[in-house]
Amino acid sequence: MTWRWEYDPSEEHVAAGAPPAFVAEVEKAADELVRAAEALYLDGRAYREMGPKGAVTNLDDGMFVYLTVPRSQCVYIRQVTCL
Repeated sequence: MTWRWEYDPSEEHVAAGAPPAFVAEVEKAADELVRAAEALYLDGRAYREMGPKGAVTNLDDGMFVYLTVPRSQCVYIRQVTCL
């Protein structure tokens, strides 16, 4: 299993109404978060500590809320807000 990101519960729910250019910006930032998580949690499936709390990433035109779950080796995008 390799690290990935996904919308939680779905892209339609999380990014509804956001312009496609902004969604592309969110997805690019999510790719970077996945690379960082992969480096920080080398064997995420064996991770047994308390999981990290959710976080916010600010972008030029808005923000998004995400949750990193090491044991699932996944970054979940929970909310997208476009200004």
